[in-house]
Order: sequence, then C-alpha cells, then structure tokens
Amino acid sequence: MGAGVALDAFVVIMKIPSVFRRLFAEGAFNQAFVPVLAEYKERDVSEVKNLINNTFGTLTLVLLSVTVFALLFAPIFVMIFAPGFYNEPLKKELAEDILQITFPYLFFVSLVAFSGSILNSYQKFSLPALTPLFYNLSLIVAAIWFAPKLEAPIYAIAWGVFFAGIIQLIIQIPSLVNLGLLPRFKFNMQHPGVRKVIFLMIPGVIAGGISQINMLVDTILASFLSTGSPSWLYVSDRLMQLPLGIFAIAIGTVILPRLSSLFVEENKEAFSNTLDWSIKLILIIGFPAVIGLVLLSESIILALFERGAFTSADSLQASYSLVALAFGLVAFMLIKILTPSFFARQEPKKPMYVALFSLLLNAILAWQLAFNLGLGHVGLAVASSLSAFFTVFTLLILLRKEKVYDPTDGWLIFWVKLIFASSSLLLFLLFFKQDPSSLRELNNIGQLLYIFKMVILGMALYLLALRLTGMRIKDFLT
Repeated sequence: MGAGVALDAFVVIMKIPSVFRRLFAEGAFNQAFVPVLAEYKERDVSEVKNLINNTFGTLTLVLLSVTVFALLFAPIFVMIFAPGFYNEPLKKELAEDILQITFPYLFFVSLVAFSGSILNSYQKFSLPALTPLFYNLSLIVAAIWFAPKLEAPIYAIAWGVFFAGIIQLIIQIPSLVNLGLLPRFKFNMQHPGVRKVIFLMIPGVIAGGISQINMLVDTILASFLSTGSPSWLYVSDRLMQLPLGIFAIAIGTVILPRLSSLFVEENKEAFSNTLDWSIKLILIIGFPAVIGLVLLSESIILALFERGAFTSADSLQASYSLVALAFGLVAFMLIKILTPSFFARQEPKKPMYVALFSLLLNAILAWQLAFNLGLGHVGLAVASSLSAFFTVFTLLILLRKEKVYDPTDGWLIFWVKLIFASSSLLLFLLFFKQDPSSLRELNNIGQLLYIFKMVILGMALYLLALRLTGMRIKDFLT
C-alpha cells in the first residue's frame, strides 16, 4: 500500500487499541494479576477459582464499556489520538471507519491475555507464546485473498484484525478447561483479590504501558508531519518489536511468575539472582540486535517492504527512524525486565512515577527534535530512545537503593567479553555488508537470502567470539 494516506490512517488508528491492549492485557493488567494469583495459589483451589471468576467478570464489564464508548464516539477518539487528520477529510473518514472495525479487537485480545496469565502462572507457556501467530495468519489471509477484491484494500486488513481476536480467544478454551480454570462470569468488585488487582493495576497503567504510551505520543505528533511519517515510524517499530517480542517480552513473561513466587517465599537472594540473570541475558541478546538493525537498517527494510507503492525513498526514510529506535533497543528490552520486579513485590507506584517523568521527557524531546529542530519522524524516534534510557537508569537506581537487586560478581569480566564479541560482529558487518543500491539489483528472493546470510553468519561469529572468551549461551539457559 505504500507510505500513503490509507496506511497512515491504519497505523495511527491501530495504535489506539494497541495502547489500550498494553494496559488491559499484557501490560498493566498482566503485571497486576499474576502476583495476586501467585499469592492465591498458596490457598485452597476454590479461592483461586473465585479470584479468576470475579476478575474475569470485572475485566469483561470494563472492556465492554470501553469498547462501546469507542464505537459510539469514534470521531472524538480520532480527534484526540490523530488530531492532524482533521485537516485532511479522507484520512479522517478512513480513520473513523478503521477504528470502528478494529477496536473490538481490544475486548478479545485482553481476554486472551487474561487466559495467558493463568496458563503462565501454571507453567504453561507454549500456547500463550503461539497465540500471536494466529493474528499474523489472519492478516495474511486478509491481505492475500480479500484485500485485492476491495476498492479500499485497507478495510480487509482491518477486518483481519477483528477476526484475529476471535480466533485467538477460542483457542485458549481447551487449555483452561484442562486446568479446570475456565472462567465463569462473576462480578464482585469487593472481592479482596479483585481489589488488590485494581490497586496494583491503576499505577501499572502508566508504569507498565509507558513505552506504548510514548509511541502513542509519537504517533499523535506524527499525524501533524508530512504524509508517510506515521508509516515510516510504523515500519521501524515493527522491526523493533521482533527482538522485543521474541526475547524481552518472553523473558519478562517467564520471570514475573517466578519473581512473584520468590517474593511470597521471601527469598531475597534468589529474587536478586533471577533479576541479574535476566539483565545479562537481555544484554547478550540486545547488543548484536542493535548492531544488526543499525548497520543493515535500509537493507532489511527494502528486502521486507520495498515493493508495490512502497518506494526506495520510503525505505530510506524508514531506515532513519529504525536506526534512531535501534539505539534505544537495549533500554526498551530492559524496561520489560525491570518493571516486573516492582509488580512482583506489589509495589507499582515507584515505576509509575518514573514512567510519568519519562512520558513528560519524551513529549518535550519529541516536540523539540521533530518540530523545532526539524528532524521530523526521526526526532520522534530519538526522543523515544532517550526517554527509555532515562527510565532504565532510574529503575536500576531504585532497585539498588532498596537493596532488591544486588549484582553478582563478575560484571566487569562480563562487559569485557560482551564488548569483544559485539566488536567482532560490528567489524564483520562493516566490511562485508552490501550497499543497498546494489542490493536493489537482486530480485526479492535474492535480497531475502542476503539478509538471511548476514544474520546467520553474524550470529555464528558473535557466538564464536563469546565462546572464545569462555562465555556460553547455554550457561544462561539452565
């Protein structure tokens, strides 16, 4: 579809349910519910079921209310979240239509995340990890079979989002039945467990979803920039979500139940060691990801997106914002690890305050860099990265000050080994990467094979360099 009016409208509007999803689903709700469920697991199974049923009832009513409100007042939502579209009638009309089609996805996917929280708490990680696959398949089906038949193909993609939510919810049911924990509708906001979830969730709305809120601020500001800016940011963000989703969010999802259980057991040493392990693992994964995304930014984008109406100029612009976001990737990943350590201890207020300052910092920097300094969509990406580093450093200071996190011995040696391996990868890519202009002479399969080759060779070299220093990845997986 190219970086044009239709895709701009779609990516901006999809940020609205996506941000609410991070609040009601994987973000604030998940981090509030899992510690409470871990506490109730130490009690009778009937109390666990009662907590799940009443939480399900409360969540369902809230989600229905928000969804109905969004459908009835779609123009207001568009005015708030995409004010720049109001000067362009076509974008405004598309945005309102897309919002009304896609917003119900929030209802379905939040219940999917609720189910995933239950399964993860009982060490069932496979299905929740597999579930997003069905979202992708739904969009692929919509794009290939239905989009070409419509005058405005973007509507097919929007309906693909809607049906993806229904499919993702249905596939959760068998696993919950097997556990004997399929939720039943009960509504009692006075239930002590539900009240605790709400208590933890309110500050968690800000603390747990800060990166998404920052991206939403960037999207709102991007609606005032030239046509294509929201799409370029969207493409960059999609590539950032690959390491974030596969590794950072996955590790955060796994350690939250673990940290919650350790807190209940009052095992402070194991709590700190688990946090230390996860930080090191994120750094080992994050550094090569940053190097690869920065040095191969334009090549990756042109191989994946440059076809149809998406031009070489779009690839270049999207690569600029990808580089700016990639420099903050390690910080974005660490946020997914550090924030759960507060929620596991049922102390959400401190990360909330940090998140508020980060949000303010991001908004100020975004305005200054994008508009006053004229950096456009790149300035928005730089602001997000800088505010992410502020969040990470502040959270680490708090964890050290509270003596929750005590780094293990050997961090200096760890940094030396990590820098050696990262430098090896950096030199390899600098000397052997292909210029994007020559890469365009290849067909799409050739381009993808080139990216695949560079990734595989780069990974092999990086792992070999780590091995030469005596560091093995498998030592972090046991």
